Amino acid sequence: MARPAALRRTPLPRSKHVLLLVDVINPLNFPTAADLLPGAVRAANAIARLKARLARRGVTAIYANDNYGTWHSDFRDILTACRALPGARGEMACLLAPAPQDLVILKPQHSAFHSTPLQHLLDKMQTEQLIIVGLAADMCVMLTATDARMLGYKVWVPSDCTAAESEHRKTEALRQLHEVFKCAVRPAVRAAAP
Repeated sequence: MARPAALRRTPLPRSKHVLLLVDVINPLNFPTAADLLPGAVRAANAIARLKARLARRGVTAIYANDNYGTWHSDFRDILTACRALPGARGEMACLLAPAPQDLVILKPQHSAFHSTPLQHLLDKMQTEQLIIVGLAADMCVMLTATDARMLGYKVWVPSDCTAAESEHRKTEALRQLHEVFKCAVRPAVRAAAP
């Protein structure tokens, strides 16, 4: 008996480099979200350009997204709800929606590695380097990048593909990632993709 399409095994691609999009499908529904929104819009446009460039080179994209406490939903529900939001929040969700070949995981906390299958996926894909983009530079991106470094991955955090609630917070987070954790931190706009 043939398996239904939804139950068919799908092979994982081998991808030495992986683009990890952290919390980019985001309702930005918290008290200080207005401070994050302008930078998030700029970052979303840079992320879309970088993602297209990396996709042409065969780099796999993995979305690691908060579940926002919606324990009875899945990523498609979150994407649909965010796409329906008015203004820049909805536009960002439309711009950064995953392509059919992209992988998606939901995370319950800040780091994309905490209580998720991310490390298992990366091991199966034989990944060596993560390109980490998303929101916010000083929280979920930073904690994901530090976990990645502690697990032995090379990490590039494109500075123009992140945002925080203030430029100072973003700058300090990226400085610490570069100086302390030895992540590559440079803008995607000027960098050669892996």
